[in-house]
Amino acid sequence: MIRKALIAALLPLVACGSAPAQDQDLPTSAEMPGPDEGVFPSMMRMGGDIISADGEAIGILNVLDGPNGVLLEVTIEPNGLTPGWHGLHLHQVGNCDDLGVFKNSGGHVGKVADGHGLLNPKGPEGGDLPNIWAAIDGSAGYEAFTTLTTGADLADDDGAALIIHEARDDHMTQPIGGAGGRVACAVIK
Repeated sequence: MIRKALIAALLPLVACGSAPAQDQDLPTSAEMPGPDEGVFPSMMRMGGDIISADGEAIGILNVLDGPNGVLLEVTIEPNGLTPGWHGLHLHQVGNCDDLGVFKNSGGHVGKVADGHGLLNPKGPEGGDLPNIWAAIDGSAGYEAFTTLTTGADLADDDGAALIIHEARDDHMTQPIGGAGGRVACAVIK
């Protein structure tokens, strides 16, 4: 009975909805060539070691450029991070030389004034990513896909960096979601 009432309540909403206008010049995904037609993504791989504030390798970053975005894979070894949530961001410069602060990596990729955060109506920025969870032993495994940037953006002349922060990103607070200091860094080239 509840199910029928819910369906009846939703029908007027569905009937009144209109399809979004589509640009007639752009092909649909069904019209795009794919593997059956011999077209494959570039599958450009980037990444490397993730280092801690004291310069020790604590994990590995793999970045795979696809046709519709970038796939990131992060593996953190035991004792690599403090247990709990940590913010992750893509930064503009591939430089982790200033151990302990990692400010040489610059600001976020695709910086937007007052636009930091995946939940921010003014954003998000190209470097915004979901948080990573570190287990009680400090290890972590993470895989995320983002359409907010491209492999070409990350592999430009000065590269890019993945920064892991000391605390969770709330995806709204400016400028970094309250994520705190930079505790780990990986160069992306």
